[in-house]
Amino acid sequence: MARAAMPHTSGASPVHALADAAPTPFWLDDPARPAARPALVGDETCDLLVVGGGYSGLWTALIAKERDPARDVVLIEGAEIGWAASGRNGGFCAASLTHGLGNGLARWPGELATLEKLGIRNLDAIGDAVARYGIDCAFERTGEIDIATEPHQVAELQEAAEDAAELGLDRHTFLDEDALRAEVDSPTFRAGLWDRDGVAMLNPARLAWGLKKACLGLGVRIYERTRATALASEGTGMAVRTPYGRVFARHVALGTNAFPSLVKRVRPYIVPVYDHALMTEPLTDEQLAAIGWKNRQGLSDSNNHFHYFRITEDHRILWGGYDIVYRYGGGVRAEYDHHPATYEKLARHFFRCFPQLEGLRFTHTWGGAIDTCSRFSAFFGTAHAGRVAYATGYTGLGVGATRFGAEVMLDLLAGERTERTELEMVRSKPLPFPPEPLRWAGIGMTQWSMTRADNQGGRRNLWLKAMDKVGLGFDS
Repeated sequence: MARAAMPHTSGASPVHALADAAPTPFWLDDPARPAARPALVGDETCDLLVVGGGYSGLWTALIAKERDPARDVVLIEGAEIGWAASGRNGGFCAASLTHGLGNGLARWPGELATLEKLGIRNLDAIGDAVARYGIDCAFERTGEIDIATEPHQVAELQEAAEDAAELGLDRHTFLDEDALRAEVDSPTFRAGLWDRDGVAMLNPARLAWGLKKACLGLGVRIYERTRATALASEGTGMAVRTPYGRVFARHVALGTNAFPSLVKRVRPYIVPVYDHALMTEPLTDEQLAAIGWKNRQGLSDSNNHFHYFRITEDHRILWGGYDIVYRYGGGVRAEYDHHPATYEKLARHFFRCFPQLEGLRFTHTWGGAIDTCSRFSAFFGTAHAGRVAYATGYTGLGVGATRFGAEVMLDLLAGERTERTELEMVRSKPLPFPPEPLRWAGIGMTQWSMTRADNQGGRRNLWLKAMDKVGLGFDS
């Protein structure tokens, strides 16, 4: 999988560790990657059409067949299954449906206990599906540690631990500096909050490919390299146009996330921003011993511009995050996937965190678009008199939550009142983003303000406080 790399000489700039890195997502650079299925040519009819071959669409198609094996389901994907966010993320599969406790408490305090219960149930169901369908995706329920690297963040993590205890969430453990560094050793670590059971690590591309195989096994018809170009009512159903044909369906579920929605009124709620990551070569036994990390938890620091990092099945370290890159106009394009300035920054930060790993090389660099909304967690809805459903806006925490979103879409299409559809989170919408150039200026001002807060003990300036007040509070 990895290309051969030259040794990293002692004392060299951290950037030299990037010299031989392949500009491709590590997870997709896999000999087990399945061949794409043929494109749709001609017309198709079905009960349910799913648009999008990432987690959102795959879970929707799979659960639809599990609920009703007789339902005729078609899934179309514009490129290949799992090629976008589902094959490019860090492989953190979280129970949280609200992008963490803090965001959930700020937005839905009265139903957060229910949301946490549903989130754990959803994560359990993902683990059950991985086992039931024999999906080889290195699923490990190791948990995740949120890390304080600055003094003010220690108190914030202690407060978060108290909030978790008040909600009856006994899976959270506060770690002081000594306890944290006994788990993973970095001179930058001051304290941590370990969610022991609420996050699993996995290989994200292999999860997508496994879901594809499971869907096919249940009779879902999958067409890849088949982009949906238009959506319209057709009699009592819907018609979706593709380059070489159309699909006529009673219902349509949209899992297109960062890409422009076929329901145009949804588009102002989503901003595609670009996140980037590095992958190291496998660590030696000596390097592993130097940092510990025996329990293989996912890690992320507590800055506004934060890093997320985890260890893989073959002892590599994925290191990502920090910069969030927005391009004027909000396009999703292949040329935006790479940002060398961010790779350089990430490499420097990596060796600041783990100086004991000097000499380690990076084998892969990549990026991808995140479907960001102003409340940082998914929103849902219907269109065309309830014949179309959508779930989008996962804001980087969709590996687990997309399965919940799939269930919500199927509930909405069925017209069912369920515990999920009665949630305020499901019934409400985030605030839309303003049009350009206000969007560009606002995001730029927010990015600058978050950097300033990170450098000034977490103090949020008037701009961030105003954003908080109107529900556009950029917490991460």
